Amino acid sequence: MDDVTEVVRVEGGIVVGHDGSKSAQEALVWAGRLACRADLDLHVVRAWAMMTAPQPSSWTPGYVPPLPDWEKAVLGELTAHVKAAGLDPSVRVTCHVVHKAAAQGLMTAAEGASLLVMGARGRGGFRGLLLGSTSDQLVHHAPCPVTVVRTGVTGREIEAPSGSVVHAE
Repeated sequence: MDDVTEVVRVEGGIVVGHDGSKSAQEALVWAGRLACRADLDLHVVRAWAMMTAPQPSSWTPGYVPPLPDWEKAVLGELTAHVKAAGLDPSVRVTCHVVHKAAAQGLMTAAEGASLLVMGARGRGGFRGLLLGSTSDQLVHHAPCPVTVVRTGVTGREIEAPSGSVVHAE
């Protein structure tokens, strides 16, 4: 079998889970602002499977590309999302992709993290839930503190002067 990353481990900093959804993008922006303020490394992690990965450039009808091609496509898409987030240039960002179920991949990555940040809902099919299934699992079982960012949160509350917390409307 071709080698792809199946385990991501970080030491310190903020891990933010990203599945390509709007909610994940908002969580990335929120986590990026916190990383800037706290001078922490930001690790953006996407867990993937062939069914959730973007199609690699080597894909053609009747040909299933090797897993490293899929991994490369996932990393390219994740890198584009990070660039589109417009994070402060001083934030030290590393993108990681892991060939695992989302909750399992993020839980392992978060073992050495200071904080795990997730969007409230990702691309899963349970629209009526306040939390997506992955966020729900991580809130209950993650090895570090977890922040779940609701859609519409801007991160302005992090930018309050003098250490005071001002919540965005």
